[in-house]
Amino acid sequence: MQNSENITQFISQDIVSALQTLLKGTSDKELNDAACVIACAFGDCGSFKQLASDESEDRDQKESKLISSFHSNLNLLVQKTWVEKSDETVKEQALFRITELGEACAKKAYADNYENFLLILRDVVYLMFGAQSKKDDFLAYALRIDPGFGIFWWYISNLPPKTEWSDEKCRLAILLGMYFLANY
Repeated sequence: MQNSENITQFISQDIVSALQTLLKGTSDKELNDAACVIACAFGDCGSFKQLASDESEDRDQKESKLISSFHSNLNLLVQKTWVEKSDETVKEQALFRITELGEACAKKAYADNYENFLLILRDVVYLMFGAQSKKDDFLAYALRIDPGFGIFWWYISNLPPKTEWSDEKCRLAILLGMYFLANY
């Protein structure tokens, strides 16, 4: 796991352990529990549990609302981000891919869009922070300027770029990222 020694200044060891469980776990119960612990690091006060649990009667409705909020917030963030002329194409492509991702997630195609989700986030962070986002010390920088965003970036940085995870595991990983960005 990347940068776990520095992150404990900002989050508890329980959250670090929860990420390890999310990355390596297999049972739906342990994955759901781990996702809920991580969501707490993103400011959740218990509502993510309704998204993680398949026992929630209105899970699909809450999931649709989260996807919509994520799409709106990330789209607005990218639109309002000033970029160099050389990055205008990256910005346009990011806006297009954000819309595509929202549509795919609304259709529950999480495993098929996991890699795209991570690529979009990396592009958006590049648009926001420029070349700094590609440096090895970006996490430390992000934690200094905004610990909440730094914790989110620590989470994203620890997700594998490609995976053969189950659709449910991909769903939880993506929804956690969406949860943070929908409420950022």
